[in-house]
Amino acid sequence: MCSGLSLQSSQYVVPEDVRAAGFQIDADELTSIVESRDTERLTEHGQLDGIADKLATSLTDGISTREGLLGQRQEIYGVNKFAESEPRSFWEFVWDALQDTTLIILAACAFVSLTVGIATEGWPNGSHDGIGIFASIILVVSVTATSDYQQSLQFRDLDKEKRKILVQVTRDGFRQRTLIDDLLPGDVVHLAVGDQVPADGVFISGFSLLLDESSLTGESEPVDVNEDKPFLSSGTKVLDGSGQMLVTAVGMRTQWGKLMAALTEGGNDETPLQVKLSGVANIIGKIGLFFAVLTFIVLSQELIGQKYHDGLLLSWSGDDVLEILNHFAVAVTIVVVAVPEGLPLAVTLSLAYAMEKMMNDKALVRQLAACETMGSATVICSDKTGTLTSNRMTVVKACICGNTLEFNDPLSSLSSELPEVAVETLLESILTNTGGEVVIDQNGKQDIIGTPTETALLEFALSLGGNYKQKRQESKIVKVEPFNSVKKRMTVILELPGGGYRAHCKGAAEIVLAACDKFIDGSGSVVPLDKKTANLLNDTIETFSSEALRTLCLAYRGLEDGSTQEEIPLQGYTFIGIVGIKDPVRLGVRESVASCRSAGIAVKMVTGDNINTAKAIARECGILTDGGLAIEGAEFREKTPEELLELIPKMQVCHSSVLSWLRKSIHLVNSHVLVLCN
Repeated sequence: MCSGLSLQSSQYVVPEDVRAAGFQIDADELTSIVESRDTERLTEHGQLDGIADKLATSLTDGISTREGLLGQRQEIYGVNKFAESEPRSFWEFVWDALQDTTLIILAACAFVSLTVGIATEGWPNGSHDGIGIFASIILVVSVTATSDYQQSLQFRDLDKEKRKILVQVTRDGFRQRTLIDDLLPGDVVHLAVGDQVPADGVFISGFSLLLDESSLTGESEPVDVNEDKPFLSSGTKVLDGSGQMLVTAVGMRTQWGKLMAALTEGGNDETPLQVKLSGVANIIGKIGLFFAVLTFIVLSQELIGQKYHDGLLLSWSGDDVLEILNHFAVAVTIVVVAVPEGLPLAVTLSLAYAMEKMMNDKALVRQLAACETMGSATVICSDKTGTLTSNRMTVVKACICGNTLEFNDPLSSLSSELPEVAVETLLESILTNTGGEVVIDQNGKQDIIGTPTETALLEFALSLGGNYKQKRQESKIVKVEPFNSVKKRMTVILELPGGGYRAHCKGAAEIVLAACDKFIDGSGSVVPLDKKTANLLNDTIETFSSEALRTLCLAYRGLEDGSTQEEIPLQGYTFIGIVGIKDPVRLGVRESVASCRSAGIAVKMVTGDNINTAKAIARECGILTDGGLAIEGAEFREKTPEELLELIPKMQVCHSSVLSWLRKSIHLVNSHVLVLCN
């Protein structure tokens, strides 16, 4: 068996240019291993450690930027960019504009008018009509082509901006953010819930990592990624868990890159208005052409009839030809007048103007049709976090040991106001049960990497005197259940330095509090959580929420066994504290909501937060009015279709699950046009 493996492994020969650059495996071999998900070949190369060695990287410190190998890595393995189609030239847009049926008819008429005019009236008097028609055609084509060309340039720039995505990597031993385009094979990438896998790679470590690969495979079933199934593909999305991956292929060598290369970009579709006007123009043009032909026949029949009567049908003088040309000129005049040559120009100019105005308002319009269809919108359903709010969060209030505390000043003195055991437990809970990380950058400065919520909590812990690195080293994390929108809680199990295990839980305040049966009192003792205290804590949650604060509850419990095979308990926790996190409303949101309302557009806020928090922020934004309704998902789903028809127009704040229902049951709200802003 071993000799067989050795024989297979020896079949791979490292190309000389790869070896000369300091690597022991080429891009094609790496791509093939991940694409075919070949664990045997991965084993032949020494598993994950072997691949890392051959890529001249470290699974803990990442690639080194000081060795001068970055340029060689790019040369050998490529860059994390997809091949772009060649930009279309201005003359291609001119050619597209000339394909318009109306313009083709006008061009034919212009040619005939020019010919007849010069023949009958001479140059230059007879050329005025024909040149005028040609000039109008040139104007329409120029405006259309210029508008489309400028639009294509703007969206090429927009596509470049869209690629400026920051991913978290470890390089030179430091965790840092880097642009997705700068990723290279050998990079160690950190993944969390909601992230898109930025390149092909191999799993290093993590907890409960679950991927959605439907964009690649079409399979809707989520895929577990672990040491037994270690391959990750670019373009897939992290549904649950967290982890680290070693990048093995980037750009056009990834499966996603090859898929993108196989897809061809479709042409620009006409807007609904342009389709309708084109239909009208074609009908008018055909009617005009019919009457032009009829007029030509009626005018010419006398001359042709006379010649037929005289037997001179095959004998034509110059005067006869000029008379026929005059009749033809009349017919051409009818066509020119009947065909609405101004429609293409009018539509293009108006939509281009609308797009420019929207871009000045920082609304990027990908399709011109959006300028038109947005005019029919009567309802905007907007997400809260990051859309209505600034997504810059800070802990401003907390309820610890039964005391409600406000934090407007430095918090270092807070430690002396609370029992030491309560502060230590609070710091352990925040610093270990987190999806964020406190890192030291290359300049020696402390930085926090993570979501805005995690960043706010870590800043709070550090201000209390917490030491992130020390706390993480003291306690070994055995198991992690990452936060998701269904459970609304995150839990970790720690193996304590003195032996034993402890579970720390944080999440939606009302959910975590319901799982607690004990709490830390003002003396630092753990006592039973009676009904009176529970009611006081629930009142605190409502008070924080009514002040537009996002509330999180922290709790812990001891465990006899830290086995990763068993489910983390859902009950029996000890309450540590409640924190209130402020997420300020964006500047100008209230004015924008008022503008929408004055234009007849209703704005509804969709959020997964506590309903009281949502109502407070909605009032601050001007969304929730006196007659408006705020409703949770559970209450919404209990309503009958008839009740919903009356309810929906009044609804101004709703849970995110309501939005899912609306998408499935859009026929119930056919009197509204919904615009979803996530």
